[in-house]
Amino acid sequence: MIGDSARRAYMGSFTSAGGRGVTAAAVDRDTGALTLLGSTDAVPDPSFLAVGPRAGGTALYAVGESTPGVAAAFTLDGDVPALLGPVQAVEGEAPTHLALAGNHLVTANYGSGSVTALPVLADGSLGPAASVLRHEGGGPDVGRQEGPHAHQVLADPSGRWVVSVDLGTDSVHVCALDPATGTLRPHGETALRPGTGPRHLAFHPSGSIAYVLGELEPTLTVCRWDAAAGRLDVLGRTPVLPEHERTGDAARTYPSEVVVARDGRFLWTANRGHDSISVLTLDESGEKATLVATVGCGGHWPRDLTLDPGGQWLYAANERSGNVSWFAVDAETGVPRHAGSVEVPAASCVVLV
Repeated sequence: MIGDSARRAYMGSFTSAGGRGVTAAAVDRDTGALTLLGSTDAVPDPSFLAVGPRAGGTALYAVGESTPGVAAAFTLDGDVPALLGPVQAVEGEAPTHLALAGNHLVTANYGSGSVTALPVLADGSLGPAASVLRHEGGGPDVGRQEGPHAHQVLADPSGRWVVSVDLGTDSVHVCALDPATGTLRPHGETALRPGTGPRHLAFHPSGSIAYVLGELEPTLTVCRWDAAAGRLDVLGRTPVLPEHERTGDAARTYPSEVVVARDGRFLWTANRGHDSISVLTLDESGEKATLVATVGCGGHWPRDLTLDPGGQWLYAANERSGNVSWFAVDAETGVPRHAGSVEVPAASCVVLV
């Protein structure tokens, strides 16, 4: 997200499930409301999006969660994104996430359990894949962890490392990226509790704490991050659902996204199946997270959460109900209040520009 003057939202969706691809919307900063502008299906199943600068403006990047997987760049000069350069193969299967790091676009390829680096060219378009790094290992859930499944990739706050979260190996991988060549080099790996199925990670504003959200267990693993050493150490675990809702049918809950407030006071998770947003408070150090509330997500199967640049509005992409909902965030409690929604079939993510 860029600046405090967000005026556009871009929403990814699964075209294979009736989605429109990448949908653009105008954002009302006073009410949080989204007004749809149009869409493009130039990339199949653009399940996750990212934004970055380009000469004279901003570029939008998307992964195509297909087999084989692809990545693409878009210009944002008009109301609807337009392809910028050729769609590129990621040399992996079913990419689910992407991030900009070291003059490259890096993708997490769920199906092949790998991470790919593609160069970002001077005009913002993408070049062919420069390197692919495959994870190794598995976990105790034979249905979901038979092998590696990279689910998220991001640059750490220092910009020195690329961090990838692997659901299949129950671990977080750290690697170095050579900005000149795009070569990815393994650096370290932090093991989480077996069966956690880590999906996404978010950093505290201090840059020294990271929160890893489990998909196979509705838990948040709090870690200390040492940017100088490129090392992640587990501090503890916190449930993201009340105890009485973590048993029986409620156990079939698959958390999807974790978001941290820009002032470091609150953390939110999206919980598929439970169809809720959990609110956790963070202590001053960021090392202690406490569950304080859960509220409905405004739909079914929330796959993504996004906080607006000012921290006032929270957006949930509800995949199975086909809508994106927005919530006003209470500045004192962090509890979101549903304020509206718009139809986005097979919605998978939201980014703001």
